Amino acid sequence: MARLPRLCPIGIPQHIIQRGNNRQVCFAREDDFITYTHWLTEYAEQFQVKVHAWVFMTNHVHLLATPMIQNGISLMMQALGRRYVRYFNYTYQRTGTLWEGRFKSCVICAEEYFFICQSYIELNPVRANMVAHPIDYKWSSYQFHAQESLELQSGLWQPHELYLKLSRQQRTRAKRYQALFKYHIPEEELGRIRNATQSDMALGDDRFKEEIKALTGRRVTPKKRGRKPSQMD
Repeated sequence: MARLPRLCPIGIPQHIIQRGNNRQVCFAREDDFITYTHWLTEYAEQFQVKVHAWVFMTNHVHLLATPMIQNGISLMMQALGRRYVRYFNYTYQRTGTLWEGRFKSCVICAEEYFFICQSYIELNPVRANMVAHPIDYKWSSYQFHAQESLELQSGLWQPHELYLKLSRQQRTRAKRYQALFKYHIPEEELGRIRNATQSDMALGDDRFKEEIKALTGRRVTPKKRGRKPSQMD
């Protein structure tokens, strides 16, 4: 079956997942995280992608990002993936692939799903029982969103306008953002995020899906399965 072209409309945020092949380790030590972050920052700038949120786990990566040029995310991920594989193979004296095929992604309706998706990303280490609270995990964007004085700076972090609209004051903005993490994301919402990302579909209400379909010219929801023939047919 032919692959559908990627959904990559300019100005609409996407949730992106890149996994290690067979869930193998992609980050074995701190230098690996540092190197990946450096090159992600470099290619995000080169290909005009705004990275709003991220988490780097030992065997996979989540990003929430908005492309500002055509195919910006694909160009960024391809360049980053190739360069990091060369670094990883050289560092650990190995050969062959590192990533599990193409990265997965879905476009999201920001008004409906932006904060849900961003929370989903930054809560990954908590769900994996690595930390008790997202602030305790170094390699995620939570520390930037939750800071009350903007002491932390990163060339990678491009906060989304919805985050900035939480308040004009960073202290109040951070407090309101922290409050989002007092509640667990319902399993139903987790399932929607995972399914849409795995299948490269649109995440949002019917109106949003119709808008993306009209904009891109391709379907944005999975095909309905045909009715199984019964014994009477």
